[in-house]
Amino acid sequence: MRCASCGFENSAEMAFCTECGARLRNSCPSCQFDNALQAKFCGKCGTPLTQQSGVKASLESRVQGLESRVQTLQPPVGYNPPHLAQHIRAEQAALEARGSTDGERKTVTALFADIQDSTALIEDLDPEEALYHLLASLQRKEFLYEQPAFPEIEYTFKHALTQEVAYNSLLIERRKVLHERTAQAIEMIYHSRLEDHYEALAHHYTRSGNTRKAMEYLQHAGQQAVQRSANAEAVTHFTTALEFLQTLADTPERAQQELTLQLALALPLMVTKGHAALEVRAVHTRALELCQQVGETPQLFPTLWSVRMFYLSRGELQTARELTERLMPLAQQAQDSALLQEAHHGLGLVLYYSGELVSARTHCEQAVALSDLRQRRSTIARYGADLGVTALSYLANLLWLLGYPEQAQKRGCEALTLAQEFDVPWNTAVVWFVNIVLHQFLHKAQAAQQQAEALITLSNEQGLATLRGATIPRGWALAEQGQVEEGITQIRQGLATEQARGVGLFRSYYLALLAEAYGKAWQAEEGLATLAEALTVVDTSGERFYEPELYRLKGELTLQKFQVSGSKFQVEKGLASSVQSPESEAEECFLKAIEIAQKQQAKSLELRAATSLARLWHQQGKKDEARQMLAEIYNWFTEGFDTKDLQEAKALLDELEQ
Repeated sequence: MRCASCGFENSAEMAFCTECGARLRNSCPSCQFDNALQAKFCGKCGTPLTQQSGVKASLESRVQGLESRVQTLQPPVGYNPPHLAQHIRAEQAALEARGSTDGERKTVTALFADIQDSTALIEDLDPEEALYHLLASLQRKEFLYEQPAFPEIEYTFKHALTQEVAYNSLLIERRKVLHERTAQAIEMIYHSRLEDHYEALAHHYTRSGNTRKAMEYLQHAGQQAVQRSANAEAVTHFTTALEFLQTLADTPERAQQELTLQLALALPLMVTKGHAALEVRAVHTRALELCQQVGETPQLFPTLWSVRMFYLSRGELQTARELTERLMPLAQQAQDSALLQEAHHGLGLVLYYSGELVSARTHCEQAVALSDLRQRRSTIARYGADLGVTALSYLANLLWLLGYPEQAQKRGCEALTLAQEFDVPWNTAVVWFVNIVLHQFLHKAQAAQQQAEALITLSNEQGLATLRGATIPRGWALAEQGQVEEGITQIRQGLATEQARGVGLFRSYYLALLAEAYGKAWQAEEGLATLAEALTVVDTSGERFYEPELYRLKGELTLQKFQVSGSKFQVEKGLASSVQSPESEAEECFLKAIEIAQKQQAKSLELRAATSLARLWHQQGKKDEARQMLAEIYNWFTEGFDTKDLQEAKALLDELEQ
């Protein structure tokens, strides 16, 4: 087939001239009929043949693959062989010398736009027919590879350096123009489904200098990243948007927009850095400042919610409580069921940690009752967690503390099941963690270990910094199953990690687990020192939900330290002391534990403390007092008689009956 441009005779199957790159055929993309080169429409089926008239129809039929290819414009970082760069520049200069300025511009445009994007997008930027000549020339010189595709040919770079050199050879202002035009082309072509291309649009407008468009699409891209749990990516998008925002004039509108972006940034930042991270505090502080600057705003509620999570995570319960108590009036004033659920959830948690178990149960039950499918999706979008399900998992733990082991396990299983309905790693991780604590309450060491290991894996895979403290209950589980030294090591490492991250929440509970492990290792002094630290934490932070157990363990370890019979922990035979003061001290600890548990109505912890005291009294010959005291609390229970605590109490009661 003879080329009309240069007269070269090509093989019959060629579509482009192998000498000059001119088009040889004008095949219809629909029926493949060969038309005259000058034809604008197919003579057989009527399909548009010219690129100018057919480009939009062609593009609309393409599969969604453009986005991932368009956004690869940024030059790669890596080794840059000087000789290759010189070679590419020489070829570019030769092309420029042979063609017009317009031809050189189209060449660079093709390279810049990443020719893998398809010829359709490039033609929308520079639709002249001569582009095909240049593409063929670049392909012949092995800068590009041609890839068959329908309805148009696609090209990809042979070497990433080609793109880098072409990109860097452009003046900055020219780059901005090309980025702007590329973004505009995407908006035009995909106007009906822009959400599929937010990242590509953010990429191009960020580099075009169009600040407002860049901020708009960066925010959209960040929100999409949060929805698919790509939290580190979301942080980058929101942070970049905030940087662009600072270039605008300081107006009320800018303050409102910054508040929106700061709140959007807070969630993925908490997930990746942890609720107690200083970066998170900076975002929260700025958000509160903006709320005061803007005035009455619906965003005050989510701002207070986020700020109280920071203080809660750091173990500053009083501050967290004050902030949380401001939520309920706002929710009631708005008469919004979603806000009411969030307020009940927040109060339920802070009261739980504070040891006000009955009130905490009421608020958690309210949060669960206000949950429905729409509500669940809403709270996941706003906070990354299904608040109804997390409230349900905390309710399970509260039910155990309040003396309902069977109901606790049932609720815990329900929460685990519901958490699987949405593929949200952070939400799943929160529910798993709370359920691990329930397993520990129930002394189910193997179940606690398995779930802790699953949570550690999930946290590492998803970058969930907040929940890497699962190594602590895993260490407890190992110690319970005989791997005492390894268990102690893991607990200590977990405590050090949490302290380094500024996390104070659960610290008294974690220290109790460490003290219990020390007891199994016959290291009573280390255990007592650990409990002294835990009780200091209780006094300074107000974290009291496990306080009765701290005093019970102190009594047990006191008996062990002085080798007094009656300790739950193992005592070496023949080393019992005749000193009575340790027994009195232990008795005071057990009585203190019972007193606090009764005040909290923590029946399960009261039963444990009563069992320890009854065991000591039994050794002292006070069988009747021991039986009467233990029977009173044991007979209160109506369920859970197959759990370890109730079984131990029943065995001791049977022994006291003899």
